[in-house]
Amino acid sequence: MKRLPLLTALMLPTAALAHTGHEAGSLASGMMHPVGGLDHVLAMVAVGLWAAQTGGRAVWAAPLTFVGAMLAGGAMGMAGIGFPAVEPMILASIVVLGAVVALAARVPLVPALAMIALFGMAHGHAHGAEGPGTGMAAYAAGFALATAALHGAGLALGFGLARLAFAVRMLGLGAAGAGLALAVTG
Repeated sequence: MKRLPLLTALMLPTAALAHTGHEAGSLASGMMHPVGGLDHVLAMVAVGLWAAQTGGRAVWAAPLTFVGAMLAGGAMGMAGIGFPAVEPMILASIVVLGAVVALAARVPLVPALAMIALFGMAHGHAHGAEGPGTGMAAYAAGFALATAALHGAGLALGFGLARLAFAVRMLGLGAAGAGLALAVTG
């Protein structure tokens, strides 16, 4: 029975896109938000998986780029600055990042970071535009901390399964597949 909420979330992907955490602008509400939506969890863990798979500077640069761009996108959203196709971009982030991991693609670092920044901005913009009216700084700090923790989880999985490269690739394939399912049903 403990798996019922997960199975329900997977069977009803549009419900997984409805997050909590916008009600009150606090550090705690910001930290809860990224873990409350399958779309965020998949994309953020995929960044960590890709960084572990790539190694070198990507280990720190990919997560930092995503978090920094996410905060910039959040500021844009709060300021009312438009960002075209935010929701499709968020879904694309899951599919593309998952596919990159699944294929163990060797993307040069600079173009990879540009892609990660674009996806991070989309995730941030969506939540800056929807975020709480007050306490946004604390909310953003919590959101950034939780995002970094999800990247860390992806890194830990990637490094922990490094000897089982196929398993890491399957996690990427699962993320890409879940992203496609969210896109089709959303």
